[in-house]
Amino acid sequence: MSATPDRRSRKRLATRQAISDAATRLFHEHGFDRVTVDEIADAADVGRMTVFNHFPRKEDMFFDRNEEGMELLREALRERDHRVAPIEALRLLAHRLVSEQSRFVEFSATTQSFKETIERSETLKARARAVRDEFAQVVAVALSECAGRKPTDPDAHLAAGLLLATWTVAFIQGHEVFRQNRDEAEAKVTFLAIVDKATIGLKAAMAGTPYA
Repeated sequence: MSATPDRRSRKRLATRQAISDAATRLFHEHGFDRVTVDEIADAADVGRMTVFNHFPRKEDMFFDRNEEGMELLREALRERDHRVAPIEALRLLAHRLVSEQSRFVEFSATTQSFKETIERSETLKARARAVRDEFAQVVAVALSECAGRKPTDPDAHLAAGLLLATWTVAFIQGHEVFRQNRDEAEAKVTFLAIVDKATIGLKAAMAGTPYA
């Protein structure tokens, strides 16, 4: 009897996670640019083509949680109380992720190593910039949808660009605080303080639009 769809799906997800875990360990130990796909395949005990079936590019193994993060942003806008403005909904999302100790807002030795691995690789730095642009596009479309505007709405793209800049600075400064004193609680306070402060300016900039 062939495997059920659910069983096949679980097996596929487990294989993907095994590849991602092996790649992450090797990237942190040796640096992204020095690790080959064949080495990742060996470490995960799968074939080279299996790796590419799950991750078209080596960079995708490093940034393997992007889609999940994008869905969090979409969901925050899609399921918000309609009395709450979209920009405020995303500020509240930041606070909720911190209170839930989400892995998306983590400041630890592991995430510090992740950041340092990026800084040592021009390939990863370029991909990180592209990822930020992809997130901005997702947020712009989600904003325009919740306001009933076209995906090309300039206000939505401006708001999305400012939001991504805010979160980027907040993450960088949070990691810097953790690097200096290894205090995750203080790093999270720094992260949220920047998000809160920037949101005030963002609401002022977007006054008169459906996003503020």
